[in-house]
Amino acid sequence: VNSLFRPEIIRDLRLDDYGFEAIERNPASFSPFLDGRYLMLGTGSSRDVEEIAKFSRRDAQRYPQYEAMLERVASVVEPTLTQIPPNLVHPTLAQLLEAGKMGRALQRLGPGMGEAIEVLTGAARPILDRWFESEEVKGTIATDAIIGAFMAPSMPGTAYVLFHHVMGETNGKRGVWSYVRGGMGGLTQALAGAARDLGVEIRTGAEVAKILTRNSRVKGVALAGGEEFSSKHVASGVDCHLTFEKLVDAAELPPEFREAIARISYSSASCKINVALERLPSFSALPGHEPGPQHFGTVHLCPDQDFIERAYDDAKYGSFSREPVVECTMPSSLDSTVAPPGKHLMSMFTQYAPYTLRDGPWTDALRNQYADRCFDMVERYAPGFKDSVIDRQILTPVDLESTFGLTGGSIFQGAMPLHQLFAFRPAAGYASYTTPIRGLYICGAAAHPGGGVMGAAGWNAARVMLRGRG
Repeated sequence: VNSLFRPEIIRDLRLDDYGFEAIERNPASFSPFLDGRYLMLGTGSSRDVEEIAKFSRRDAQRYPQYEAMLERVASVVEPTLTQIPPNLVHPTLAQLLEAGKMGRALQRLGPGMGEAIEVLTGAARPILDRWFESEEVKGTIATDAIIGAFMAPSMPGTAYVLFHHVMGETNGKRGVWSYVRGGMGGLTQALAGAARDLGVEIRTGAEVAKILTRNSRVKGVALAGGEEFSSKHVASGVDCHLTFEKLVDAAELPPEFREAIARISYSSASCKINVALERLPSFSALPGHEPGPQHFGTVHLCPDQDFIERAYDDAKYGSFSREPVVECTMPSSLDSTVAPPGKHLMSMFTQYAPYTLRDGPWTDALRNQYADRCFDMVERYAPGFKDSVIDRQILTPVDLESTFGLTGGSIFQGAMPLHQLFAFRPAAGYASYTTPIRGLYICGAAAHPGGGVMGAAGWNAARVMLRGRG
């Protein structure tokens, strides 16, 4: 799904001209419950209020105020997404003045400053408990606080992950999430088309084995097949573990920088399961196999926050969850291009499945055992689901690492607690996309502002690189 990809990049590269199309989802989410009730959100403010009122009239009144609070915080944070973080170790006057803008913006929040700080640094659960009384409402919202994070909603740092998912826009509409026509590859294909028209040559299947350096200056890259490319400028879009501990000669890096990179946490317990289906699931709370609102958005299978906490407790001690937290999207319900005629695609984002298991490494048997538990969860809410499955692809954190180069299976190229954000991402003194190797830059989610398919890190890094060339 897409929402955070920066609109200025879409405009600047004219991605619409290269086939990029965002398909708005309405509703944004569907939460079925075993008692036959359901909650749909993201259909519009008045409709959201009506939906929440089915569970709590008080929560229905509070929800618009809650969203307004998040919008106020977003007004402070969103401008920083395309801001070059300051060097806090050796700041220039210009950097200090730029950093001061955020402080002044926080000050303008007045009495709401404390709540904004809590959203940026605290735990999601106490915030949700303070705003709402319905466990169904809180459970639905809380699932967004743990996406890609090896944390429970009661832990500090989850409020920012939750907040991270309410920023963004689709087609100029704030807070609206969408599918990309053709799948997320539709976005990368549009970017590739724009790049080629600007003279870029793209080489796929060309594994980089080493970043070439001499005297702390980049000289180019060497491919696994032996081919070398000379360049005064190299931008690395992989995470810092791969860049600095695998591809760069450690002797070229200062000891304090190597230590800072080694401290980066890549903790993750997310497992992605892609499922080919004969038909869309029919939920007991809202039956029907034909595409309907229950299929369009993200399906949350989570009765309450305690359910998430128990699932986390299993993983905390090295086991995968007995009852995993499962979120499903079915893009084929709105985009017929991602599945054969009459068939459907389901993407399951599940937690918790730790990278390191207490009783030994991940095996095919364990992968299937965990996936079966996730399927049992869906079956509980949509009887007959298992019979509709044609095939499935299971991607544990270990598989995400080996297949996509995501260290630890971290989908954000490094966890996103406060000490790994903004001027501390990836390390204090090196958050402005430069590195101790002159001419080597980092341009992916490992840099500010982190993960979420924003494109912002690359946008910011490109500006820094152009300044360096000037």
